[in-house]
Amino acid sequence: MKKDSRIYIAGHRGLVGSAITNHLEEHGFSNLIARTSSELDLRDTRAVAVFFEEEQPEYVFLAAAKVGGIVANNTYRADFIHDNLMIQNNVIHQSYVHGVKKLLFLGSTCIYPKECPQPMKEEYLLTGPLEYTNEPYAIAKIAGIKMCESYNLQYGTDFISVMPTNLYGPNDNFDLEKSHVLPALLRKIHLGKALEQGDWKTIQRDLDRLPIEGVTGQSPQEDQLKMLHKYGVLLSDHGVQVEIWGTGAPMREFLWSQDMADACVFVMQKVDFKNLAEENVDVRNTHLNIGTGQDISIKDLALLIKKEVGFQGEFFFREDKPDGTLKKLTDVSKLKDLGWRYNVNLENGVKRMYEWYKE
Repeated sequence: MKKDSRIYIAGHRGLVGSAITNHLEEHGFSNLIARTSSELDLRDTRAVAVFFEEEQPEYVFLAAAKVGGIVANNTYRADFIHDNLMIQNNVIHQSYVHGVKKLLFLGSTCIYPKECPQPMKEEYLLTGPLEYTNEPYAIAKIAGIKMCESYNLQYGTDFISVMPTNLYGPNDNFDLEKSHVLPALLRKIHLGKALEQGDWKTIQRDLDRLPIEGVTGQSPQEDQLKMLHKYGVLLSDHGVQVEIWGTGAPMREFLWSQDMADACVFVMQKVDFKNLAEENVDVRNTHLNIGTGQDISIKDLALLIKKEVGFQGEFFFREDKPDGTLKKLTDVSKLKDLGWRYNVNLENGVKRMYEWYKE
């Protein structure tokens, strides 16, 4: 990519897309193309075709997706498979039709089998059943990988797939029904601290910025308490408890979103499909894992956030709720051998994220 190359970031307002956009701007790339979802519905085949015809991007970062945590994935199964397939199909196909030089497709490590050997190597794709709760989303992302590979093999395109581990950082989703575990824990523990201190100004400010089921900081205090209780911030005679789904035992890996952006730009500039394709008839598993190669239990993650926030209350683990996959750790040796590794450790990342959230 040149500094004046026409670069389209699909999903530029999301966690990853905003990090990629900021990274490119900071490094002097001046010809960035972006559209909000209201300006361009990537599920609309005709609209996407018109956009590519008009804008003629040279490079595409496909970071747009419908994403969510375990509850959202299991509840909105049809939406997750339909919307993600439509977004991918439209953007990847139009990138081929309009001669995009290079495309980077972002997936997720949930593509790997539920009982996948650890750490998860790229070659373990499609070697066993998926985790049920996010199976529709995972199948959509697997389809995206195969679509990129297939277009490369048939049409000679240079479309690369990367599979990030769990991401967190500025512009994350803090919706308590639909967010991933780390931002959900951070918000709940932040609200728990405010509740134990009787700091209703902080609670009201939080709910005004991010209402929960229509309850805002202007709603009656009783309604605010009820909504906090519903989503696991509990006030009782014994103090404040924060509810966490599952046992707290599952191990998870987390990558700072700006490290992810750095990895994406690195791959876009330094890695070609031909570097990843094996020299045989059956070309597969050409995607790249992106992560830290380090993991932490959900319980220890909660304790880390608790320490950073300054919450004094207790955790209540809902062992009747699903844990999901017990361990998901990526093998990042493939990307490391290509010359990239992460910079921000989890403790420093949580500190940065909490400062961002409070501001």
